[in-house]
This record gives sequence, C-alpha cells and structure tokens, in this order.
Amino acid sequence: MRYPAVALLLALVVASPLLGADAPPNVVMIISDDQAWTDYGFMGHPDIRTPRLDRLASESVVFPRGYVPTALCRPSLVTLITGQYAHTHGVTGNDPSPKYAKPNSELYNQRRQHLIDYLDRFQTVPKILGKRGYLSHQSGKWWEGSYQHGGFTHGMTRGFPKPGGRHGDDGLKIGREGIEPVAEFVAEVTSQHKPFFLWYAPFLPHSPHTPPERILKKYEKEGRPESIAKYYAMCEWFDETCGQVIDVLEKNHQRENTLIVYVCDNGWIQSPTSKGYAPRSKQTPYEGGIRTPIMFSWPGHLKPQKRDDLVSSIDIVPTMLAAAGAPIPDGLPGLNLLPEMTEQKPIPRDTIFGEGFAHDIADVEKPEASLLYRWTIEGRWKLLLTYDGEVNRYQSTHPRDEKRPQLFDLIADPHETKNLAGEHPEIVARLAKKIGDWYPVTERKALTTFE
Repeated sequence: MRYPAVALLLALVVASPLLGADAPPNVVMIISDDQAWTDYGFMGHPDIRTPRLDRLASESVVFPRGYVPTALCRPSLVTLITGQYAHTHGVTGNDPSPKYAKPNSELYNQRRQHLIDYLDRFQTVPKILGKRGYLSHQSGKWWEGSYQHGGFTHGMTRGFPKPGGRHGDDGLKIGREGIEPVAEFVAEVTSQHKPFFLWYAPFLPHSPHTPPERILKKYEKEGRPESIAKYYAMCEWFDETCGQVIDVLEKNHQRENTLIVYVCDNGWIQSPTSKGYAPRSKQTPYEGGIRTPIMFSWPGHLKPQKRDDLVSSIDIVPTMLAAAGAPIPDGLPGLNLLPEMTEQKPIPRDTIFGEGFAHDIADVEKPEASLLYRWTIEGRWKLLLTYDGEVNRYQSTHPRDEKRPQLFDLIADPHETKNLAGEHPEIVARLAKKIGDWYPVTERKALTTFE
C-alpha cells in the first residue's frame, strides 16, 4: 500500500473498540463511604469544600433526591454490583450475627462464605461487561471475597478466607495511600485499546477519621468539636482523590468517552461528642441514612442538568449496562434512566422503595429474621413502617420507640422532624399497600395505622 500510516490507522479503527462512532464508553463508578447527602459544596454545605465533585456535578445530570434502598455498607454495595434489592440478593447485613456463632469459628466462617456465595446467583456488572470485551478493576470497599469472585479482571482485594478479607483488605489502601493501582490499570487498558469498568470505592470519608494535617487545619476553629473538624476534612480528602481519578482519565485521553457514575453507599451524620455517628444516620431508614446525590456524567451524550426526579441506586446497574450497549438481565427492578436523561424527559415513576435490616444477620437464609424497616417515597411523601426483626449489636441505633407508621413531607420537612401519619391516614393506607405489593412480608408484622 502506498500509504502505510493510513493503513495502520484503518487497522486500529477496525481492531479497537474504543475508536469509532459506535465505541462503547468506559464506565467509572465513584462510591463514597459514609457521607451525608448534605455534605458537598454543590449540595449547599456552608463549610465542607468539595471542588472536584462540584466540578463533576457541573458536568453531570445530578439527582439531588437520590437514595440507596439499604443504609448499610455491604448490602448497599451488593445492590450496586447486581442491581437487586437486599431481600433478593440475600446479603442483608454486614456480618453473620456473633450471637449465634463465635467470630472466626468454623460455623461463623461457614456463614460468612454462605453470604459471599450468594453473589454466584447473579450476573454482576463486570461479568456482563466482560462479555462485551471490557476489562474491569476493583479497588476500595469489597466484601464478597476476592475481586475475581465479582467478575473483575483486575483488582486489589484478596478476600476471605484469606487473611484480612472482611471488607476489602488490600483494596482499602486506595485513596488513603494514593491511586497508583487505578492509574496503572487505566494506562494498561488504554494501551490495549480496550473499554473498561472501574469500581472506585475508597474507605473515605469512612472512619477512622485520620485526614492529612494540611486539610484538617482548614476546618479547625474555635467552638467546632474535633470530631466534626476531622469528618469535614475527610470529606475534602475524599473529594481530592476523586479528582485524582478524573485526572488519570484525562491524562490517558479517556474522559470524553467515559460515563462517570457517582453515589454514596449510605449516609453518615457525625456526632459532635464522639467519633461515631449521630442518631438517624448510618444504618437507619431516615434521610440521614439513605439519601445521596446520584450523578451521571458522559460528555457529549448527557447534557448537564439538575433534576427533581426521585431515583434509587437500584437504577444504576441497568443505566450503566444500557450505556455500554450490554444486555440488561431480565427481572431487574430498577429503571434504565438513559432515555429520560438523554431526552430530558420526566422519569416514568413517582415511587421508590427501600428496606432496613440489622447490621448482624440473625439467619443468613431468612432475611426477615433481621428486618427492621420498610419504606417508600411517593413524590413529597415518605412512609416508614417498623418491624420487630432481631437487633444484636447497635441497639442504640435502632430504638424503634415509635412503632406506629411514620409519614413525612420531605419537601416541607426534609429532616423529618414531624410525623404526619395521624393527620393523613388515607395517605398512610395507600402507601402501606404499595409497600406490601412491592415486597410481601410473611413472617414479620408492622402497624399500618396510627391509632
């Protein structure tokens, strides 16, 4: 051929899935760990600085009324990798209850493995995308054994039963000790002209709250509790690492062909008097536990906008798969949001659902043994029903002293200060029926009237 350079370029266009008009996008998931929905600059926090996520928000379709269906790390993350609710995927809590098996005993470890094996029943995102030629990388929080068990081709977590495998082992170094493994992966797949899926779920701003001194100094001031200053600094540190990941994409000329999805696994309201969380946050079905901004950024495909629609993390899996041109498994309960985001149309749904289970799983084969709450949000109204599932540890987190229905007007009262169930029994009845139709509970009962 007279023009060898042209021939080479044509060969690359044919061989490379990243070149050409129909190239599938890379998909990057950024998952915060224990952060309140209010705690970002773009969400209006007066003190916490999140310049990189603020910039990402300005380039994204932002859903400020985003939710996770379960306010606890592990079940929330399994939802993000399978697209299923916790009562379906089976991982309802973080650990088998030590009340019934001593930690590290043979029985306890059998139950841990039983929970990990639940993942084998589902097509995970990395497995589905792998059939489309994607390479994938796991870093950060990951409870379900090794990264290979989730279908990732690359990753950091070794996993149980190897030492240190409870919720991430080596993967938990990402962000806190730099992002070199992510940078190496992106450079490698770029050189191979392969599309990729990246799971970036750093142990940030999760406790222990040990921010760099250079960031902590920004938040220390007279009258502000030390625990609050450290948590604020952790949020900025997390933001900084998110920017480093985006910088890696830009350095490798991948940002324009990458869908970035942002979500937090569950909320956290920092206690001003201790290192722990305040009431009505982590583990609970209140807004402080389940609400999170959800963002989708895909240059040239999604016009940046802020939307009032209700969305759930249950929608993330089908949306990512649709963007990648991958098949969406039958029976996923979430919606593919891509058409409505692309066409800027309302999402054809006015109701979302969620559930709350105890941190310790009383029976690994019966989710209802640990069922504490079910909830729904319809427009402005949120109904919360309380159940008598077993709580082992963290009993102070779940006092359940109000066993009657709790109804909140989230538009007028976003912090849920006034229970309106007694004033609107017809709304309670309608929403309780919706909850029952969504996830029928047979072994646990809840009050559905306020009297």
